Amino acid sequence: MAGHLFLDAEPWVDWAWVSTHVPTVLGYLGQHIELTAISLAGGIVISLPLGVAAYRSTGLRLPALGLFGTFYTGYNVLILLRNVIVGLDEVPKDVLDAADGMGYRPFARLLRIELPLALPAMLAGLRVATVSTIGIITIASVIALGGLGELIYQGFIESFRTPLVVGMVLCVALALVADVLLAGVRRLAMPWARSG
Repeated sequence: MAGHLFLDAEPWVDWAWVSTHVPTVLGYLGQHIELTAISLAGGIVISLPLGVAAYRSTGLRLPALGLFGTFYTGYNVLILLRNVIVGLDEVPKDVLDAADGMGYRPFARLLRIELPLALPAMLAGLRVATVSTIGIITIASVIALGGLGELIYQGFIESFRTPLVVGMVLCVALALVADVLLAGVRRLAMPWARSG
């Protein structure tokens, strides 16, 4: 019946199903991680140079942010791009003046001064983009690209709670683990930012 997708007597998790489907579940988890990594790598490759260009030429900011804000598939690019620009904007002007006074050329100044000082905002953007991308990747099952969304979709189509619950729990756990790992990367990359 349309009003009762799941039978009331059905347990939330059928552990017998889980035990016999471990390779399948791990396969979907691996696909989800791979799709997330590909999406984030593409986002970084696009957003970093575009963010630097938009920082240098303020006339490029609104068109670039507007373009990626329009397309939801470029959502992680929008987050990353915005945080690259914000991070570079927050580099103190007196630091830039000092770098210029010391004879830094623009590219060397970007690599050795501006990007390291912009790193906190850029890594914050990466954390947000990673967690949101993990969630968005679940939609990939609609176009048969795999990932944990396949389990959620299977549970919904078959009116069977277990794969749906397993897919959702693993998706949330993956997002939490990724966020904790990126927080650790931030602490390692910026030891000066550690609190007492």
